[in-house]
Amino acid sequence: MIKQELTYWVTLALIPKMWTKRKNEIYVNCFQHEPKISIIDLFENSSNWDIVGLNEFEKTQFEEAKNQLANSSFLVEELMAQGYDILPITHKEYPRLLKVNLKFNAPTVIYTKGNKTLLQSPSIAIVGSRNADFNSLSFTDNIAKKASAENKVVVSGYAKGVDRQALDSAVESNGKSIIVLPQGIMTFGSGFKQYFKHIVQGNVLVMSSFAPKAPWSVEFAMARNPIIYGMASEIFVAQSDDKGGTWSGVIDGLRKKRSIYVRYPEKNEKNANLLLIQKGASAVDIVGGTLSLSHEEQKTPEQLKMEKLNNDIITILNSIEKISSKDIISRLQLDWKDDKMKRYLDNIQQAEKIKVKNRIYYRLKGKTEHGLFDVKN
Repeated sequence: MIKQELTYWVTLALIPKMWTKRKNEIYVNCFQHEPKISIIDLFENSSNWDIVGLNEFEKTQFEEAKNQLANSSFLVEELMAQGYDILPITHKEYPRLLKVNLKFNAPTVIYTKGNKTLLQSPSIAIVGSRNADFNSLSFTDNIAKKASAENKVVVSGYAKGVDRQALDSAVESNGKSIIVLPQGIMTFGSGFKQYFKHIVQGNVLVMSSFAPKAPWSVEFAMARNPIIYGMASEIFVAQSDDKGGTWSGVIDGLRKKRSIYVRYPEKNEKNANLLLIQKGASAVDIVGGTLSLSHEEQKTPEQLKMEKLNNDIITILNSIEKISSKDIISRLQLDWKDDKMKRYLDNIQQAEKIKVKNRIYYRLKGKTEHGLFDVKN
């Protein structure tokens, strides 16, 4: 692709306050039009703006973007002179899997340095907490080395913790890795120095979807996560909290029927791994072997605790004609208010509420009180 075209692609990618999805939709409209509208004609011929469906605000954005073409041209020259590659979404070397997984949300342009054949190679992503524990880092090391032995590329995000462990374990075992940056590719100077040998050897590729000179930011770190997931055929989760980038990425992946494998936690681990397994992720052991879990094994400690409480309440209801909510609290020695127990009892299917002389009692459904003249066998 010639430098002039790349200048226009970079200009499109850098239009502010326009979603990536919308940028890609606009170019698809160009591509589908007969005759096709080139990326250059999209900017230079404003009569095409109505054809591709730009609204008035978007037309203003394109007018302002045209004023940035000279700056984009200098940026493209600088990138190419320093050995970076610029890959628009239409480029033959743009990662196919990223387009398959993210579709219209795939980055309009990506910037790379390194062995571009890695972009099309079989790949896995290893994700997890920045503050990963020993078990999670051991899992990450095992999965990365296994992937390297199987000639799969390990995709990670270069954050401390699981990301960095995945990268280092891959390169130490002579495997291949893709680093997905949460910043512009031209701001990764220290990282390029650290992994220079592996990049030159063709074992590491660095990529970014952000403005080339943009510094790291929390916003970019969150926006980078879907790209990590999108670059992989399989996703391995070492450790997740119940919120944050790893959690949201896995939940989105499960919704999209992605292949996601979560390390089954040991007892007393404080993470949300089991919750993700309950939501549909596949459970794996410390070396990535698939586990076949019983229904009981998939329950969280909180679920087990509530099941025991339910069973204890039903046992009480079964042993007595009727009982008040306050008496149940007393028998179970719970630090609960009466209203809380009443609400809880209302949600137990086997319990029913009865009223006796303006007082509320509970009993087991189907169980009747014995009257004075009832005959018992």
